[in-house]
Amino acid sequence: MNKKKMYNLFLVSLVVLVYLLVTFGLYIFQRGLLYHPVENNYYGDKLTVNIEKVKITTDDNIDLLAWYHKKDIKKYKTILYFHGNAGSLENRIHKINHFKDMNINFILLAWRGFSGNKGKPTEQGLYQDARSAVKWLINQGVTEENIIIYGESLGTGVATEIAQNKNFAGVILESPFTSMIDLGKKYYPIFPVKLLLKDKYESEKKIKNLKSPLLVMHGKKDKIVPFYMGEKIFDMANNPKFNYFTEMDDHMMNYDENLINEIDLFIRTLN
Repeated sequence: MNKKKMYNLFLVSLVVLVYLLVTFGLYIFQRGLLYHPVENNYYGDKLTVNIEKVKITTDDNIDLLAWYHKKDIKKYKTILYFHGNAGSLENRIHKINHFKDMNINFILLAWRGFSGNKGKPTEQGLYQDARSAVKWLINQGVTEENIIIYGESLGTGVATEIAQNKNFAGVILESPFTSMIDLGKKYYPIFPVKLLLKDKYESEKKIKNLKSPLLVMHGKKDKIVPFYMGEKIFDMANNPKFNYFTEMDDHMMNYDENLINEIDLFIRTLN
């Protein structure tokens, strides 16, 4: 074999080796790429709504922090809010401050591994956290029919999972994705994402199983979860369904008067 052929073989072997090493690294460290508990998206927001810090214990004995605001559980619906893959409960203050002006109770749950909670986030772990929060609300006297499931970004995957074949009052999905497989292919197109991925969150396979009224919200300028994914989730969903699609919003939607009114209107249609 001449030197040129040997050199070309060396280059090919090197490329293959680097590819395999990167693939292995992605597999090993994928949850570190997916979940970002210490990332902050907002700073300095002040709570203007009264909340009670409560503890929700999962079936595998992890205590989860949640913020609970109760007006009247018999008279008003209760939002169970599932946040996204980054940050703490404090990063959602700018959102829940608006809930005080609605006829609504709400509870904002922090995932395992987030907001000082023990444990490490996984797909099945977050499903367990969510179901534990539903069980906690029911133990407080809130019926399933009076719970509105609200998922934000990654939380939409959890919301879609636990809302299947249930009689929740409603479901709100903010910036939803079709599946983590689809998102993985967008960000890592040259890797076998479907084979590598541990946490798949396949919402598009489950959305048809939702029987509750649905509100899908998504910004067309979303640079993290493409708008077409939210649109596809909406198109696949059963009626009754509503959408709030905006021209300029990015992934973190602008909690302006229009969005607040849309949520408030949706809630009032459930009464």
